[in-house]
Amino acid sequence: MTDQPTPLFSRSWVRMGLLAAVTALATVLVMAMYSSISSRKAEARQTSLRLVDLDEKTVDPALWGKNFPRQFDAYQRTAEKYNTKYGGAGSEALPKSRIQEDPRLVTIFDGYAFAIDFNQRRGHAYMLDDQRNTKRVTTKPQTGACMHCHASNTVAYREAGLKGGAPGTLDEAFSSPNAQAQLMAGFEAICKLTYADATKLVKHPMACIDCHDPKNMALRVTKPGFLRGIVVLANSPEPVPHLPSIEKWRKGDKAAPYDANRDASRQELRSMVCGQCHVEYYCGPKATLFFPWNNGLKVEQEEAFYNDYKFADGHRFFDWKHARTGAEVLKAQHPEFEMWSQGVHARSGVSCADCHMPYVRDGAIKISSHHVRSPLLDVSRSCQTCHRFPEEELKARVVAIQDRTKALMDRAEDAVVDLINNIEAAKKAGLDEAKLQPIFELQRKAQWRVDWVNAENSMGFHAPQEAARILGEAIDFGRQGQVALRDLGAPKVAKK
Repeated sequence: MTDQPTPLFSRSWVRMGLLAAVTALATVLVMAMYSSISSRKAEARQTSLRLVDLDEKTVDPALWGKNFPRQFDAYQRTAEKYNTKYGGAGSEALPKSRIQEDPRLVTIFDGYAFAIDFNQRRGHAYMLDDQRNTKRVTTKPQTGACMHCHASNTVAYREAGLKGGAPGTLDEAFSSPNAQAQLMAGFEAICKLTYADATKLVKHPMACIDCHDPKNMALRVTKPGFLRGIVVLANSPEPVPHLPSIEKWRKGDKAAPYDANRDASRQELRSMVCGQCHVEYYCGPKATLFFPWNNGLKVEQEEAFYNDYKFADGHRFFDWKHARTGAEVLKAQHPEFEMWSQGVHARSGVSCADCHMPYVRDGAIKISSHHVRSPLLDVSRSCQTCHRFPEEELKARVVAIQDRTKALMDRAEDAVVDLINNIEAAKKAGLDEAKLQPIFELQRKAQWRVDWVNAENSMGFHAPQEAARILGEAIDFGRQGQVALRDLGAPKVAKK
């Protein structure tokens, strides 16, 4: 009887060979994984390239881009065309005209430059060119103050301050006392120039140096209007729970004024760097540019400040006299920071950058996208990190809020236009102008409120209930004015 042969895989030498092969393969895979992880960690540590030295005189974003190519690439894409239902005008040769889309604005702004030219906003890449080319500037002389938010002007301000006798040199750190003295002196000087002269001092729209320290890339605010405005806000009695560093400063000894660059958290600065420009402010010829934050950030608090403010000639603040009525009225700029401050996102600690500059990954590196644009164009990064709902549902919620705001704003604009037409008819009929003064005040109130929401670039989304409240008041004040005119015996005006 012969023995059965031993199965191949039962032979000890075969088993040892297979074990050795599997071990070798596992070792190779582990080493490959280790190498990949190590390279990714090394890549994540290398967040920038040191190809050029950046300092307080480096304004050109392209030079910053040599060290930070990912951020610069995204920054350049702010020139790309984009559109949402209520925002964006892309990169067309000529941006869309808002006064052609809504002719009521011509009546509301009659006698002011916005009745001549008022276009949809485009990306940050166009902010300086669009200002230089608007008919509001080319046909109406404007002041150098207008450049505050449309150009990279930190260095220009400091240079002007040095020429005016401010101490120190341009090489000193922005936070130094000498640099701050240069900044504020130059700001005062350039605001007094004509826009035509002031714009010759700058070359770039908002740039890296306006928001970052060139030595360590820390966020910072550099615009003089904001630096002054946040101090008066901190000194106001108005609660600001969404800015905890101010509340903390108020509880301290207040030995030094509130300083956003010293006291604010990084998350607060992720909104403040946007709030340097996306705010309401005065930039006319009668005073140096200022933010009306002495009473707080709400529409009626800013209005109250303007009502109490006196120009150097002793006259109460107003932006212009309405051409049809003669009322001394107000013009809102773009109070996104103020409207955001009234909304649930601000109260929840969500910054402007969280939505408009969401975090993105490039390989192993996590950065904040510098392609600043509407969150609706990147819902997965901007919204779904917190809101676990389908993209289409989130977009539908936003559009529903904006549609409702737009419907209310249309009714508010109708009320303001009707009041303007009624006042104009009353004046033509010879109604005593002294009797019209209370009605001028109602026009001022109604017009200010509807414009505050219209100029704010979210169509109500930043604070839906606040936007609805403001527009409801605008409608009420407009209709109150019409009732008051009727009680004075003013002639009726037929609807056009």
